[in-house]
Order: sequence, then structure tokens, then C-alpha cells
Amino acid sequence: MSALIEAVRAGRTDETLRLLGELTDAERRARLPELKALRKEMRTAEWDRRRSVGAALHAAGAACHTGAAAAASWLSAADLRWRQASPELLLKALEGRDSGWLRDVAQRLAQRPVSAEVPYELMSGLVHRAGCEVPVTDAYVAGWVRYIGGPWGRGSVVERLRREPDLVPLVIGLFELTDLREVRWMFGEGPGSWQNALAELTRVGSLDRKVVLDACVARLLRGGGPTDHRVFLPLLVRLELTRAEEHERAADWTALARDAASPVAAHAQSVLAALALDGELTSRQLAEASEGLLFRSEKKLVRAQLVLLGKVLTRDPAAAAALLPVAAQAFGHEDTQVQERALRLVERHAKKLTSEDLRTELSRAAEQLTPALRTRAERTLGIAVADPAPAVYEEVLPPAPEPVRLAEAPETAVELAEEVGALLASGGDVATFERALDGLVRHAYGDSDALLDALGPVIERRWWATTEPGHWRHAETYFSPMHHHLQGAQDALDLLLATLSGRVRTSTLHSAVGRHEPTGNGCVHRGLASAFDARIREVVYRLRTEPLPLLLSTPTWGTGLLEPDELVERLDTYRRLDARVSEADFAQALLRVRRSDRTACLAAVERAAALGTREGERLARWLAAGDPALPLARRRTSGTRIVVELGELPELQEDFPADFRILGRPTSAFGQSRYCSHWSPEIRGHWLAVLPERRELVAARLVHDLSQAAEYDTRGAAGALPLLAESGGEAGECVHLCLAYGLGARHPEDRLAAVDALLVLAARGQLDTARLGADLGQLVRRGAVKPLRLAESARTAAATGANATIWEMLRNALPVLLADLATAGPAGSAGRSVPARGLGDLLAVAAECAERSGARGELPHLSQTAGRRGSSRLVSQARRLHDALAEQTAARSAA
Repeated sequence: MSALIEAVRAGRTDETLRLLGELTDAERRARLPELKALRKEMRTAEWDRRRSVGAALHAAGAACHTGAAAAASWLSAADLRWRQASPELLLKALEGRDSGWLRDVAQRLAQRPVSAEVPYELMSGLVHRAGCEVPVTDAYVAGWVRYIGGPWGRGSVVERLRREPDLVPLVIGLFELTDLREVRWMFGEGPGSWQNALAELTRVGSLDRKVVLDACVARLLRGGGPTDHRVFLPLLVRLELTRAEEHERAADWTALARDAASPVAAHAQSVLAALALDGELTSRQLAEASEGLLFRSEKKLVRAQLVLLGKVLTRDPAAAAALLPVAAQAFGHEDTQVQERALRLVERHAKKLTSEDLRTELSRAAEQLTPALRTRAERTLGIAVADPAPAVYEEVLPPAPEPVRLAEAPETAVELAEEVGALLASGGDVATFERALDGLVRHAYGDSDALLDALGPVIERRWWATTEPGHWRHAETYFSPMHHHLQGAQDALDLLLATLSGRVRTSTLHSAVGRHEPTGNGCVHRGLASAFDARIREVVYRLRTEPLPLLLSTPTWGTGLLEPDELVERLDTYRRLDARVSEADFAQALLRVRRSDRTACLAAVERAAALGTREGERLARWLAAGDPALPLARRRTSGTRIVVELGELPELQEDFPADFRILGRPTSAFGQSRYCSHWSPEIRGHWLAVLPERRELVAARLVHDLSQAAEYDTRGAAGALPLLAESGGEAGECVHLCLAYGLGARHPEDRLAAVDALLVLAARGQLDTARLGADLGQLVRRGAVKPLRLAESARTAAATGANATIWEMLRNALPVLLADLATAGPAGSAGRSVPARGLGDLLAVAAECAERSGARGELPHLSQTAGRRGSSRLVSQARRLHDALAEQTAARSAA
């Protein structure tokens, strides 16, 4: 071993630098194989060992590479980042290289992604030693920002920037930075912020004002991440543009007002408003800006633009021909209050229009108004408006999803290994997992050595496959059923692969089989979790002791359902092979077998009994017992929430293993404990596959999770709702209550999942709009669901064409809320709960659905709300809904 390698192994950096300085280029290249071998060795070494060697190894490898590309690759390698050498040490190691080589390395490092976290001091030191221009790349600029704003520099940000020799190109690079996520937190706010510093340097002339202004506006026009404007908009404000500078960029303000993020659009709108009121914008320029603004979703911006148009029209009546048709474009806005404001504006100034062409244009625009406003426009504007409503309404629902049959398990071990690797890397649905699980069992039974060879590359990448001392003991603890509950497909596959590769002891596996107490800590999920755990752990134990030829419980369909004839054939295979059936696997097969198809069941009963095995007789009795039963349900309240409790289900406690019997026991709202360790949203889909024909049993155990998604900041619980809608069995009280909470969930992605579930149930003819509406009314009244969130969900569902469905839902939800308003009075004097903000939005969605679907019947307590004084959104939308229902009633009477 050479002296250099000994010094590196000992972590002696000073000696390493000295020895490097004594070597020629050829001698350095000769040391590379040993350094690469040491680098590979350190990847699996203990942490203390890696930490002591890391800096010397990093510096030595960089110095021994004589090619610029190889040196840059070594310097920025991810596996050397855990204990890399300091920039000063690396620069010393690279002393003596010519400027061209240093420039090449610096440029290559600067081209690395920001996530590589190449130290700025290293790149900057190489640039200055090479005497080359600054490479204005994302990595270099982001590193510079972190360096300037970091705690290790002296002075404030503005003082550090004044000392920067390459200030101008780096500041320009800041405006061109592709992604600000890595450095966004550095900019801050207040007097010491970057924005104040850049504004000050611009004021004193260190930075060219026009260049900075143009770069700032260009970056805002370009857009970027959702929070990028928080960096550049404050800078633009602090630059305090003059009126001449604002007027020069009128076209930019128009583009920003139309398309930029809301805060940027609001600023651009305020600039345009000031220019317009000072007479520095032509009517054509104002009209162009208004065309985009009036269709933004932010109602505050739209209202402000209508107010501005009104002021300009009052000052300059000659602008009516250019501005009124633009204002009329707001007739098509989704918010009816915006439509009414736009109509009032046109009404005030319509007398200024003399051209018949412009009146015809107004007539076409008025076709987009709601029916009540359309009638008003005909009366006040003296125009004829065509009724765009179709003669017969047709409900549009998405096609009901078709069940997908599972493909056969992969035929070769190599194909199976590829699927398992993909599952572990990116996840998959129940069907993909079950197919891979069945394949692993079959191949382990046929040729376990070939399977293990094929799985080798997959196993090497798993966290539990490390050779670090003590890590195996951690894996043992992790896979022990006493310390960890399987959270989904990845956990199950990890346990199976660790067993195949001998990483888990047989005694640990045996401890999970045949237990008398189910897994879990008494939470409401423990029955489902226990069933999933028990099946996987017993299958894994049998892999080690007595491999199974195949899984009985592999579903036929992606929802988890298993066809009776397939289960009979699998039991026959076990009989022919004289194989012992896994108790948990057979129990899961019974719960999955389709019993709702009585014809298929009766055909399979005789074949199952003819097998002459205990499992065949048990299957015959199970299939002959009839449709799956459901327990009695009892609704109760918990704080502001409504939950459902289930009674006993005896058929799930007879002849089932202990881990499965708990599924038939009474279920309370929280179980015996409110603490729950089943945190992964992924596991919910697998729970539904445990009971694919009894989704009510699963839904009862998910109600609490969904209620938290509505009341608190939990995220992801509603992701199981589409799977719940596609599952089998009755969609009863528990399913609809889960859906109600999902429609009022806090996070948009959860609400979108609930909308998907609603549409699936409606398409399958399983949605009870009366039950769902009644649940929503009570939940909104109690405060568990916010009206505004429910309105957004309802609007999203209605936009797909399900207007009649959503109207029926809201028709059953609104009366209880309107009743509170009718009895509480203006100040809630009757002591009732008056609905919170957002009820007006809920009425707006109901009115739109009623108008489009031709809704019939009257809504209790609506007339009292519509008869209130004022023009608030609540009252105006109540009047709109009342008029729509009255119009339909009048139309029926006329017919």
C-alpha cells in the first residue's frame, strides 16, 4: 500500500496534501484504482469510519484525476457529499493546475444541478484562479445567493453585495434562475432583505436601473414557481417606478394583469388604474387589459376592474363604444354577482350607445346571463336576447368503471423481479401487488434459488440489505409484529424479500403466526389491519418452512373479488399436490369470494363439496349461506362530528382465525383507543380488498379518518373514496357519510377524490342523493363541514354535466340550513346555529344546477331567505334560486 493511500485511510489530510504535491501526473493517475476501491469500500462502512476518511479521500481523488471531466465528477459525487473536504482543502489539492484546466472544471461544476449542492466557494475559487468569466448557471447563482445570505459572512446583505466583484452578471443571473425553491427562504422580508439591498444598490447606481427594471418585469412575465413572485414583486415595489417608467411598460402591465399570479395581477391592475384615471391610457389599451381581467377567477380583481371601467366611462362618455362591449363580456363570468355588477354598469351607460351593431353585440353577450338577469337585460336595455337553454335537459355522467381482471403471474423469475422492483420504487394498486405476491409464492415453491438470483439486484437496493453492524438487528425489530404493523404493499414485499434472503430469523416469523390477539393497539382499524397482517405474515412464514404452491386468496378482479369456480380449482390443486392450506390465506379467500352472484355460487357448491377436503366443505357451506350480511348500524355524535357504530356480525366470528374474527365484532367510533399507528394512506386500498363485497364494514372504520380530513389539516384520507365507490356491496349509511366528509375536506386533492367517488356512485346507480344531502346539511349545521368547501366540490361535480344529481343532493342539504336562517333572525336571536360564510356560494351552485336541469318543486324556507332585505351574496343567490324554481313552475303551468 502506498504512503498516500495509508494517509487517506488514516484521515490525515495535511499529510495527504503534502504527498499529493510530491507526485507527478502519471503517479497520481496510478493511485486512482486504489482510491476508487477505497471509495467503494466506504459506501458500506460504518458512519464513524466514513466520517474520518471522507475529507482526505475527496481531496485525493480530485487531485489524482488529471482529466477535467473526471475531476468534476469526483468533486460533485453524491456518495462523497456525506463528508466532503472543505473548499479551501480542495483548492489546495488542485494547486499547480493550469488556468485552462481550472476553467474547465469550474464550468463543469457550475453546470451541475442545484440539488448537487456544489460549494459556491469551490466554484468561485476555481473561477478566480483561472481568471475566467463567471459561469452564470443555476448552480453557481444559487450557491452565490446562499453564500451571500448565509451566517458566515460579515456585514449586512447590502454590504456583502457591495464587495462582490461580479455583482452585475450574478444579479442578472438571479432574475434568470430557473427554480427558486432551493434559495427562496434566503430572501426574507424587511430592511435586511435581498429586495431592499438590490433596491438600494440600484438607487446609488451600482446596478443599472433600466436593466434591473427590465429584468424584474421580464421575470414576472415569465412566471415560474407558485411563490417566485414573493421575491420579485417586492423588489419591483421597492424600486418605486416613476409615472414615465410605468407608462413605458403599459403592455407589460396588461400581460401581467391578464395572466400572472394573483398578487402580481393585482399590482399590475393598480398601475393600469392609475394610468387610466390620469388619462395616460387610451380606450383601446384599457379595453385590452379588461378583456383578460374580467375572466380571472379572483372576484376581487374583477369587481375592481368593473369599478375602474365605471369611473372612466363617467369621465369620458366617448369611451362607451370601446368599453361597454368589453364590460359586457363579464356577463359570462361564473359568479352571478359579477354578472349583476356588469349588467348594472352597462345599464347606467347604455344610453351612450347609438350604433345598432353595438346593441347587437350586447344582445349576444346577454345570452350568457342567468335567466333572471337575462329577462332584466331585455327590459332595461331594450334588446332581444335569445334563450340559449336547451329544450330538454340531459344528465351527463361518466361511464361506470368496468372491473379489471388480474393477469396471470409472471412466467419467469426475471420478469417477476422487474415487476417487484417497479412496485417497490413507485408503488402500485391492489391488483399489481396481488399479482406480484402470487408470483413470488409460486416461484418460491418451484425454484427458490432461481428466484433469489433474479431478485438479487432488487434486494441489494433495499435499506435492510446493508452490511453495517447492528443494522440487521434494526431490521429484525422493524419486521417484528410486536413493533411494526405492515403499512401497505412495500412493507409486505420488504418482509417477503428479507425472508427469502435470510435476513429475518424463523423465530421472528413464527411469532406472528397463530397468535390469539390481533395486531393493533385497539384503534378502529385493527380488524382490517390484523387481517392484512395475518395473511402476509403466515405466507412469509410458510416460505421459510413449507412453501405454498399458490395463493388461494389471489383475487380475480382488481377490486379484490374472487370468483367461486377459481377458488374451487385452486383447492383442487392443493388436494392433488397434498399441500397444507394456509389458514389465513383460506380465510381471506372466503372473505373475497363472490357470493352476490347466486347462480355462480350454487354451481360451485357441489364441486366444492365433492373435493372431500375440510376446506372444500367449508367453502360449500359458505357459498350456500346466501348474500353477505351486514350488522346493525347506530349513528351517534362526537363533538361536531357524526360517526357510525356497527353491531356484531356472527358469521365473521365462526370458523375464522383469531385475527379475522375481530372483523365481526362491534365497532365503535374510535375503537378502544384514539391512538392509531396505521398512518399510511396506501393501506386503505388493501383494506377494501379484504372485504370487497362489504364496503360498509370498511367505510365504518374510515369515517373517523374522513371526518378529520374535513375538520383538521390531515391530508390524503379521501384518496380511498374512489376505490370505495368502485368496491362491491351495499353503499349505505357509512359509505355516504364518508363521501359527505370527503366533499367538505380541507385540501383540494381530497375534495377532488370525493367528487370522483360521487360520480362513480351516480354512474353505477348507487348514489342516494337524499341520504347524502341530509348528511351534508347536518354536518354543515354542526360545523364539521364548511359551506364554501362543499360549494367548491359541488361546482366541480356539476361542471362535468351532473347538474341534476348535484341539485338533488343540495335540495336535501339546504332546507335545514335555511330553516336556521328563517328562525334565527338577523342576529341569531332564537339561539340557533346560523350557517357560516359560504352558504351564499352553496346557493349559487344550487341555482345554477336548477337553471340548467329544469329543477321542479319548491325548496322549504327558501322564500324567507329570498325575501330578506339587502343585496348580500346570500340573499341575491337565494332570490336567483327562488326565481329559477318559480320559472320552472310557471313553465309547467303554462304547458
